[in-house]
Amino acid sequence: MSKRGEQLQNKGARGNRRAASERSGTAGSGSPGTPPPSLWRRWLKRGLVWGGGLAVLGLVFVAFAVGFAASSLPDYGTLKATQPGQTILVRARDGRELVEIGPSFGEWLEYDDIPANMTNAMVAVEDKRFRSHFGVDPVRLTGAVVEWVTGSRSRIGGTSTITQQLARNLFLNNNRTPDRKAREAVLALALEWKFSKDEILELYLNKVYFGGGAYGIDSASRKFFSHPANELSVGEAAIIAGLVKAPSQYSPTADVQAAVDRAKVVLGLMREQGYITTDQAQVDVSAVQLKEQAGQNSVRYFTDWVLPQLDIILPETYEPIEVWTTLDVGMQRAATSAIEGNTPKGAQGALVSLDRDGAILAMVGGTDYVASNYNRATAALRQPGSAWKLFVYLAALEAGYTPEDKVVDTPVTIDGWSPRNSNGRNVGETDLRTAFAYSINTVAAQLGNEVGFGTVASMARRFGVNSKVDTYPSMVLGSSEMRVIEMTQAFAGIAAKGIPVEPYGITKVTGASGEVLYRREGKSQSPALPDHVVAGITDLLQAAVQTGTGRAADIGRPVAGKTGTTSSNKDGWFIGFSSGITTGVWMGRDDAKAVAGLQGGRAPAQAFASYMRFAVKDRPVEQFDVTLELPEWQLEPDEEALFGEPEDYYYIDEEGNMVEPGRRDPAQSPIDPNAPPAASEDFLEEATGGVLPTQRPQRENRRPPPPAVKPPG
Repeated sequence: MSKRGEQLQNKGARGNRRAASERSGTAGSGSPGTPPPSLWRRWLKRGLVWGGGLAVLGLVFVAFAVGFAASSLPDYGTLKATQPGQTILVRARDGRELVEIGPSFGEWLEYDDIPANMTNAMVAVEDKRFRSHFGVDPVRLTGAVVEWVTGSRSRIGGTSTITQQLARNLFLNNNRTPDRKAREAVLALALEWKFSKDEILELYLNKVYFGGGAYGIDSASRKFFSHPANELSVGEAAIIAGLVKAPSQYSPTADVQAAVDRAKVVLGLMREQGYITTDQAQVDVSAVQLKEQAGQNSVRYFTDWVLPQLDIILPETYEPIEVWTTLDVGMQRAATSAIEGNTPKGAQGALVSLDRDGAILAMVGGTDYVASNYNRATAALRQPGSAWKLFVYLAALEAGYTPEDKVVDTPVTIDGWSPRNSNGRNVGETDLRTAFAYSINTVAAQLGNEVGFGTVASMARRFGVNSKVDTYPSMVLGSSEMRVIEMTQAFAGIAAKGIPVEPYGITKVTGASGEVLYRREGKSQSPALPDHVVAGITDLLQAAVQTGTGRAADIGRPVAGKTGTTSSNKDGWFIGFSSGITTGVWMGRDDAKAVAGLQGGRAPAQAFASYMRFAVKDRPVEQFDVTLELPEWQLEPDEEALFGEPEDYYYIDEEGNMVEPGRRDPAQSPIDPNAPPAASEDFLEEATGGVLPTQRPQRENRRPPPPAVKPPG
């Protein structure tokens, strides 16, 4: 056949196929413009090739990452020796151990020494395919992804194997980011590459966290059951294995029933996976004997306040350290009893006690640390009431007042504010000492208005008060909220004869080998007040205890202090000092509701006395120095002192002649009759009003005005 004939034949064949296709109602895939099957096959083939290539590249990358990670991993001995966290041993001022903070580690158990029930319980509840996977469980991961895609879960979670958990505990944090999960998976594969399954389980069981500071099964066993981990029973092993998921939620010391219920789940999984029999799974977990836990005592209020200061005073270190503190164990016990025994029902109490240099001897932040670890001694802001009058009277004394000066208790209004006395009466004229001792509000308001509210605020700042101080008129009665520790600090400055003190709780810190990492150096400060002002305020504070509102604080030796009560008895205070110890007590409700009968001169003063009787029992009795040696400008003028003795100064005789000292007798001091007068008659008449003086003038007995009060800077 000719070439032309072949072309016609092929064309006809194509036409026949097209016609047949049209008759059958199909064109390729059945719709116009759809690629023929060969095109789909080509794209599918390309996808498989590219996908396979990417998968291979991914596997190569993962293999490279795992190999690199495995080569970088520490050896088994190094991993075994590393400890998560830092152990801090806190000691009292006499060296006794107060508390140990941080991780607790028991004895390291080799794999063969770990009870089979313990390893089986952990594998059953945490990773049932542990023996078969290579560090990541593909079955578990696929199931989690499917649940996430179908909407059964809001996120992909719960896929970590025991090896992944170990990798996270050893090298990573707990962030749930994709990047962290990827690194966790790579490290898990590296661990499986480098170590055996038994070695991984041994590391895991000796390092996993079980709550309460316990790391590893031996520490957990001793903490919860009072015996080493190689003696664990089936029920005890189930309780410990159940803790890993949520140590705080399932801790037997926090919630026994939750721990028991979780242990029953573990026992059920162990039975399903063939580790124990049905009879063994029926063990009564609730009958397991738990170690009796000693309740957290009030020492933790102090340690919670003092330990964060290590971040400031120490360079970064992870070695175990010992912190030597100022806390006195006996005083702390007495302070706790004083607060627990005197705080009204339904209220809270707080106490801070300082030595003369600011060392904290005792600190109680509440009636029960276990029920509430909120430290009301250092964190709570409460109105101090009349205890704030310390600063008002300090400003008044510095401005020239003395304890004997007369003041008037009378109704007063300042910028629309009209304070009232607690008894609703006014006594009229009284002296400053009485007004302070009986906490007369109207007198304090007048004094504050006279010296200036800014001056009162500035006085508080001098003695360490850092909380916000309003300068409205009502501030003189303690309307600005303060912390117990800073009010106590201010009173301690008065006890230290006007030298401000700074509360501190750490004297030194030593490292693991005994080297001193920090030692507190004492600071020298100048007095913030003149001696006569300190003596004057001490006089007033002592009167408040001897005859005024603070009589319940009397302990049989000199005490100086001040009560404080806010409106509707929402807060009660007593702050005072004796024998070099200054103690502040506050009581009230956390919700600031009124407490029936709560007044500073009652429960707070009684708690103060209860504590201070113990605190000062081994200290000598110290009398207060209240002798007022006033400065010259504040002394009453004295005529003899002003004019002196006649023999001590020059004078003019009746003839107008100047006579030298000691020579007043003309016979002893002959005067030349021809000598001119010292002053002319005209001058003398003009100077004396026309009459020569015959006697000394009488000087009005009046105190010169006090110097201007410097406004707060």
